[in-house]
Amino acid sequence: MIDTPWPAPAKINLFLHIIRQCENGYHELQTLFQFLDLCDDLWFDIRNDKKIRRCTEVAGVKEAEDLIVRAALILREETNTSCGVDISIDKKLPMGGGIGGGSSDAATTLVALNKLWGLNLSQHDLARIGLELGADVPFFIHGHTAWAEGIGEKLQSYSAAKPWYLLVHPGIHISTAEIFSNSQLTRDTTPIKMHTFVAGDGHNDCESVVRRHYPEVEEVFGWFGSDSQARLTGTGACVFCPYPDENTARKKADSLPEQWSGYVVKGLNRSPLLDRLARETEL
Repeated sequence: MIDTPWPAPAKINLFLHIIRQCENGYHELQTLFQFLDLCDDLWFDIRNDKKIRRCTEVAGVKEAEDLIVRAALILREETNTSCGVDISIDKKLPMGGGIGGGSSDAATTLVALNKLWGLNLSQHDLARIGLELGADVPFFIHGHTAWAEGIGEKLQSYSAAKPWYLLVHPGIHISTAEIFSNSQLTRDTTPIKMHTFVAGDGHNDCESVVRRHYPEVEEVFGWFGSDSQARLTGTGACVFCPYPDENTARKKADSLPEQWSGYVVKGLNRSPLLDRLARETEL
């Protein structure tokens, strides 16, 4: 087994606008994805018998339904490789938190196995395969902070500020499908331009729905205070707030209620997955 893990970083949505619902049920959106230096760690032990196994239990996720396993299976079938893999994971990202844990794990699996299996697929091909697993998987494969449109697959690299954040998870799981199917969700937000976002425009259309239906999330916003810049990421349940430096973020985290999980994290414009891939290429 390779000693150095492959990172699967978290993301936050700096804003999330729902433009319209498409006939196929998907939603056209605008968002700005940014990476955090909080990661799941994955290890890949290559096999030569085509078997794909998850060697680590993940609470509440059956092996056959795990996006890690599904990503490996799709890649194996797409390329008809004779290779297999044993996959282990140190799961640090809370599930149902709106920070992309499952999608990031899937993207890391595709990128790592493309290299370790010697497939030589392009980033474009990997993103196309990843889109079958989730709308934000292409972003994690892209590897840079990105302005996203379409269903999240149309990406344009973006250089965002990289503040320290306090990310708070109130210990609940929120289903993305549930929020996107909620009749109270705004689905007609007017598209904005990048310069409009820089000037201060941009919000999360899912936030009001989540705060209304999940009192645990509303409580987190109350704890941050009405004068904070706290925002919901994705469809929740995580709430993040930027701070000017690490010490200020940690000072706020010191008063975190015991029933919540808090993470003092740094915003990143480049995914650590790209750095791990570069190191593998140098070996």
